[in-house]
Parts: sequence; C-alpha cells; structure tokens
Amino acid sequence: MEVANNRVVEIDYTLKDNDGNVLDSSEGGNPLAYVHGTQSIIPGLEEALSGSEEGQSLQVTVPPEKAYGERNDELQQQVPREVFQTDAELQPGMRFQAVGEQGTQIITVIEVGEEQVKIDANHPLAGQELNFDVKVVGVRDATEAEIEQGQPEGGEEE
Repeated sequence: MEVANNRVVEIDYTLKDNDGNVLDSSEGGNPLAYVHGTQSIIPGLEEALSGSEEGQSLQVTVPPEKAYGERNDELQQQVPREVFQTDAELQPGMRFQAVGEQGTQIITVIEVGEEQVKIDANHPLAGQELNFDVKVVGVRDATEAEIEQGQPEGGEEE
C-alpha cells in the first residue's frame, strides 16, 4: 500500500546530523507510527515519504526550513531564576518544557547567573539539516477516530 493522506504509516528511522552523528533512532524500539497528512512529523520528511510503498527504504535530507526552522536569536532571553521550579542545580545545557503562546516548547539553559538565567527557546535541532535513513514498515488506512485525533490509536502509549 502506498503512503498517502489519512493512512497510518509506520517507519523505522535513524536521524543523523551532517557530521554523521546519530541524533535519534527507532532502532531497538517500536517503529514510529503517525497519520500521514496531519503534520505529525516534520514537513520535509512527510513530503519525501508521500507516494512511497511499504517495504521501501529512503535516504532523505531535510533542510532547516522544512524541519524545525532556522535559528532565531530573538528566542534567547534572560528570565528570573525563580521561574525554574526544580530541586536540581541549574546548569547550561539543561532542557525544560515551557508552555507559551505557541503551545509547549523545549527551552535550553544557556547561562546561569545569581538572579537571571539565559534561555534559548529555539528547538534543539533548529538551523540544522537533518539526514534520515527511513524504511516504511507498514501502511494502512486510518480509522475515522485516528484521522480526527491526528494520531494512530494507542499513539500516546508508545
């Protein structure tokens, strides 16, 4: 069956940066399942998978504008240290989830001062070209509920 809108697609994948470092992989776990055409995965990967067939393997390079966007220096800011509700010692590189105007996003601590913390709200992969090795391991028609929810049944449990 062909990958098309309103079909549940399962893929095995390995994501690498341009230096060949593995950033993420489904290896050793369940395939990634999503409903095609619901913007559940990055646009560049979804476009590349359209029309492929179950069993097909692809190598896909996704530019930043079709992945997590370019880096935006305006998304770096100073915030009061007390906004971090954690018992852990704040250190550069730590990541937290924050809820803002655009929904939930990941913020990264850049610098820690006595009273202020410099954070970066860019996605950790913003500005990077992403290289995927993908194998389509399953394709089926989505149910009405899956289309409505935009995710496969049981998708939150995986």
